[in-house]
Amino acid sequence: MRRVAAVDLGASSGRVMAGTVGPSVLAVEEVRRFPNGGVRAGPVLYWDILGLYRETLAGIREAGRLDGVGIDSWAVDYGLLDERGALLGNPVHYRDSRTDGITVPVPDRELYDVTGLQQLPFNTLYQLVAEGDRLDAAATMLLIPDLLNYWLTGEIGAERTNASTTQLYDVRARTWALSLASRVGIPPRLLPPLRDPGTVVGQARELSGVPVVAVGSHDTASAVVAVPASPGTNFAYISSGTWSLAGLELPAPELSDAALAANFTNEGGVDGTIRFLRNVMGLWVLSETLRTWSTSDLSGLLTAAAASPALAAVVDIDAPGFLPPGDMPARLAAACGATGQRPPGTRAEVVRCILDSLALAYRRTLRQAASLTGRTIDVVHIVGGGARNELLCQLTADACGVPVLAGPGEAAALGNVLVQARALGEEDLPDLAAMRALVRETQEVRRYEPSGAGDWDAAEARLGS
Repeated sequence: MRRVAAVDLGASSGRVMAGTVGPSVLAVEEVRRFPNGGVRAGPVLYWDILGLYRETLAGIREAGRLDGVGIDSWAVDYGLLDERGALLGNPVHYRDSRTDGITVPVPDRELYDVTGLQQLPFNTLYQLVAEGDRLDAAATMLLIPDLLNYWLTGEIGAERTNASTTQLYDVRARTWALSLASRVGIPPRLLPPLRDPGTVVGQARELSGVPVVAVGSHDTASAVVAVPASPGTNFAYISSGTWSLAGLELPAPELSDAALAANFTNEGGVDGTIRFLRNVMGLWVLSETLRTWSTSDLSGLLTAAAASPALAAVVDIDAPGFLPPGDMPARLAAACGATGQRPPGTRAEVVRCILDSLALAYRRTLRQAASLTGRTIDVVHIVGGGARNELLCQLTADACGVPVLAGPGEAAALGNVLVQARALGEEDLPDLAAMRALVRETQEVRRYEPSGAGDWDAAEARLGS
């Protein structure tokens, strides 16, 4: 029986989970949860990386005896270290405006052919270009989980699943795209040695030498490990949280002109797989709406939203205007008005608008993914926090027209734990199929059948899609 700590850092909160793995056993228990989010200081939106490290250490210590520690987090953000290994300032939040208007002298087709990445303004590539002369003082760049692993162990490196989100990684060669970095003015010295998920990074010096394992350190890579897909099924997945990442698991990248035009991304997964997906704005819009209203009564609002008229108003939830923090209800009203729809009038209608729009985005994304790859989708797995949102899961089944299997909600932590257990010698977990079989055996999954409710084609047409 292996007992490990899974540190799972999200954009709005972090937690340390104690995980236990053995024959027919897979369980996680929350040890410590702590808030996370942007901190605005002057004109810049930062992450409180030192606070995250402090809370991470405290949570690991509270977990007690451990065989290993693994860290996953959101993608693209990083810290810069100088030659002494000292941090050159707090990491900047991907929602900061510093990348607005940043361009690079490389055609989109060429960028996509090398990196396979969705074109997003906050990709690490653009953030590093926006650094300008600050890069002169930097010796290396470490993504958030790699930075925390470095502070734990003193070992510098970059785990591949997260490196693949930077737009500086050659998705076919599985190496850094050094010539691309040079062309856009990013010194290749900044890109540290790569390591595979499942590599033991080193021993945590402040934690009695417990091994630190590089897991699928992009949280979605860990979450996809824990998708409880049955062998032989044509499944799609939605890792639903602050962001939603919706797509397919492929053996090789899909780099066609059509995939580029559709803005799909090819990110690395555990065991050499490809996560062919697109970022969907996710539950960020809902959480910002609740913040605007200064309420935490999500349960009551969801109940009222379920009784509200279906598809009365929908928006393009991926529109750039929903990316930064701010008054989401006002933005939703403006977006409805711009497409000739009556804006939602009550809080319940606002919530229903958000969830209908999110399900519509899932439908659009997964249909495109299937078309681009020539695959069919028989079932959609929703994992992560959104798997607990019953209304969203039912709307997704209705929108996509196939069953939705919702759960586990703690997919990122479970995937983190499974990769650690295998790295530490758990022989019953040789591959993804075995890991997913253990998830199916031990975790609760709820099934939602399409109800036939709602004219989703008409809703799509209202947005001009």
